[in-house]
Amino acid sequence: MGVLFGSISYLNLLPFQVYLKKHLKSSSAKMGFRYKRAVPSKINRALQRREVHAAFISSVASRNASCTDLGIIADKRVYSVLVVPGRSQHDPASATSNQLAKVLGLEGRVLIGDAALKHYLEGKPGIDMAQVWHDRTGLPFVFARLCYNQHGTTIQKMAKRFAHTHTRIPQYMLKKESKKRGITTKQLSWYLEHIHYEMDWRAKRGLKKFLGLRAKG
Repeated sequence: MGVLFGSISYLNLLPFQVYLKKHLKSSSAKMGFRYKRAVPSKINRALQRREVHAAFISSVASRNASCTDLGIIADKRVYSVLVVPGRSQHDPASATSNQLAKVLGLEGRVLIGDAALKHYLEGKPGIDMAQVWHDRTGLPFVFARLCYNQHGTTIQKMAKRFAHTHTRIPQYMLKKESKKRGITTKQLSWYLEHIHYEMDWRAKRGLKKFLGLRAKG
C-alpha cells in the first residue's frame, strides 16, 4: 500500500519536498509514497485519525505521537509566524502558533505561513513570535515535528538521511515557487536560511519547555 504522507504546502517544507522528489527516483519508490495536502490543523487530525501514515504535525499535537528528530525549527527570527496589530484572533490553520501567542502573552491577530512572510516583506507591522521566544528562553522554537503512526522504520531512515543531506533547490523550482507565492527567488532563498530541520539538544529543550508552559497555562 505504501506510505501516505500528510503534506503542508507552506514554503518552510520546500527543501524536504525537494529531497523526497529527488531521492525517490524509481517508479516503484514513487508509487510507495502518496500525499494528502491540507493546512497544519487538519493534518494534525488526519494523523491522529490514521487517515495519513506520517506528517509534519504541530508540536502541540506531537506530545504522545511517535516522532523522528526532524522538525520545523527557528533559532531567533522565523518571519512567518507573527502577531499583527488588531483584535486578538487565532489563525484557524494553526495549532502551535496560537498556543505560542498565549504562552507569550501576546495580544493581536496570529498570522502564519506564506501570508505572514508576505506581510513582513511588505514592511507591515508585526511581532515575530520565534524571536520573542528566543529573547525570553535563549532557546530555538520547534513549530512542527515529523511524526508517524505506521511505517516507522522507513520514516526514521528517511528522516536521518534528510538531516545529513544538503538539499539544493533547483533554479526552475525556485522560480516556480516564487511566482506562485508572489515573492522573489532571492527572498525565498533568504527565508529558507532561517529554517532548521534537525532537532539537536537545544531544540529538544525548547520543545520540552514550551509543552511544559502550555500545560501550566
